[in-house]
Amino acid sequence: MRDKSELIAQDVPEEAWTKSSFSGGGSGGDCLEIAKLQGGVVLRDSENPEMRIYLTDAEYKAYTQGVQAEEPGLVL
Repeated sequence: MRDKSELIAQDVPEEAWTKSSFSGGGSGGDCLEIAKLQGGVVLRDSENPEMRIYLTDAEYKAYTQGVQAEEPGLVL
């Protein structure tokens, strides 16, 4: 497993970003985007792309399981 600092150091090319299927589609609006990297993922808000959240594969798995279980407080 990669160290979190290695995950953060990876370059994220613009073509790596995918909009979340929960972002409502259409034109404009707030969209959550995700880029899958070796060892984890990066999440960002399309309206503020410089603000990023880096999650290791284990952290992302725990986060998505919590969202699916509708645990309170697990929103981005």
